[in-house]
Amino acid sequence: MVPRHIKTAGLKANTTTSQKVTDIVKGVIDDIRANGDQAVRSYSEKFDRWSPTSFKLSEGQIQECISKVPAQTIADIQEAQRNVRAFAEAQRASIKDFEIEIQPGVFLGQRNNPISTVGAYIPGGRYPLLASAHMTILTAKVAGVKHVIACTPPIAGQVPNATVAAAYFAGADEIFLLGGTQAIAAMALGTETIRKVDFIAGPGNPFVAEAKRQLFGEIGIDLLAGPTEVLIVADEFADPFTLATDLLSQAEHGPDSPAVLITTSEEVGRQTITYVDQILKNMPTAELAGTSWRDYGEVVVVDSLDEAYELADVYSSEHVQILTQNPREALEKMRNYGSLFLGEKTCVSYGDKCIGTNHVLPTRKAGRYTGGLWVGKYLKTQTYQEVVDEKASGEVGRLCARCSRAENFEGHARSGDLRAHKYLQDAHSWMDEAKK
Repeated sequence: MVPRHIKTAGLKANTTTSQKVTDIVKGVIDDIRANGDQAVRSYSEKFDRWSPTSFKLSEGQIQECISKVPAQTIADIQEAQRNVRAFAEAQRASIKDFEIEIQPGVFLGQRNNPISTVGAYIPGGRYPLLASAHMTILTAKVAGVKHVIACTPPIAGQVPNATVAAAYFAGADEIFLLGGTQAIAAMALGTETIRKVDFIAGPGNPFVAEAKRQLFGEIGIDLLAGPTEVLIVADEFADPFTLATDLLSQAEHGPDSPAVLITTSEEVGRQTITYVDQILKNMPTAELAGTSWRDYGEVVVVDSLDEAYELADVYSSEHVQILTQNPREALEKMRNYGSLFLGEKTCVSYGDKCIGTNHVLPTRKAGRYTGGLWVGKYLKTQTYQEVVDEKASGEVGRLCARCSRAENFEGHARSGDLRAHKYLQDAHSWMDEAKK
């Protein structure tokens, strides 16, 4: 049976950046490239109405921020960071350096070296996403990054104390109260007071994402994140109230966050729609969540779970929840997603905030070709080679020369010829002519 919608999205998800955003971001980047701190301050005043004596927080200012955060929030930050650290350390342990001798006297190897300097962007604005500090800074530190710069914007002219605390406990070496395109450009390009980084990680609004896109190549980036997405695969035994609650938990991120239910039961689908409408009546973030649900929410009915998994792979959503009797089946059935959340006892919000996996994940179908942010993103897997045996060098030289001449690379071939001459006494006319 062809999948059947019992709720369709009112709008098609936007997968491109508007020309207006592109032009604004380019102007900011060009200005900061030319004028450094002066331009950074100008845009911070313009966009955030924020112009402190120094954007960088001193140790005293950081400690003052921490002192204003409730003790329970501090404890919760630290517990969440323990979980993130434990998972990141397990990831790092799974990545191995190695060296092999592919033939006598020929050694090949690889090393996993951390990036030297990283910029971590922690969004503010509508929500102070302090959990992004755990995901970007702490993971970089576990990878071995020596210097991490954190940037986070003020919120309505105020210092986001909990975000500063999270960045500090995650291990940030410098913390700047600076947001938006101006923060990304300052870190990517370097200014008189902000060190140039090699790599930038962290989610953000369309301006932040576009700045990362335009600066990619001058620096590395984690990924290009679009609006938050959730997709739930549910069978006839799933609880519709849970489905509705979990769909809206992600729809509240913004007015353009797709929330999709694929189910084998039309009854479950219709009950879920009813509960969504009921929950929205007294949900504090109903304006955002309701807009997302109206414009981008979908409920799709399929005949079987195999069809559900196949369709879910087509969506390739950022977050995929599996609410079925055998949720671990999805580990074998699915390939395209940012992160899987298996069974009713877990949920996407756990991953967003505290369970330990990283919440910086691919959106807009990027799960077809990449995973999310992890320790490996902060590492450069670099190879090396060494030939210690004369005969082996000569034989590889002969092979190299033949392979190179097949591609018309005479200069490459001659490097191989030289080793074959030195170690196997091969004669080459070009060498005799060059030495006359």
